[in-house]
Amino acid sequence: MTRPPARRSGAQQSRCPRCRGPVLRQLVGQHAAVGVTADAEHLAPAAAYALRTENRLDWCLRTTRDGLDLRWADCHRRAGECPHPHVIDHECTAPPVPIQPAARRPARIPTPVPAGQLTL
Repeated sequence: MTRPPARRSGAQQSRCPRCRGPVLRQLVGQHAAVGVTADAEHLAPAAAYALRTENRLDWCLRTTRDGLDLRWADCHRRAGECPHPHVIDHECTAPPVPIQPAARRPARIPTPVPAGQLTL
């Protein structure tokens, strides 16, 4: 028996919170899913492979009946050109958001208790 796909199981279009660029977000994998944030720009497989680095992967973008779906780009190992567009992991170019110091809470003043009484 097969289970129906989970609602919102494919790639969701959104914007990067820092640079506001269009990105695709999806949990890729079935057992140990990887959170992927990729640029929404569609690339040819060879162009995406050329941009690939050790920490920046490319993903095969498939169109299914449920919408867009990111898949591991293992098509580079096969003979022939992949017919699907590819996308590459997003590298944000915006400056990092400055870390705000935590708000200081006022010091707690202990309430006076009678002698011999335990305080919690």
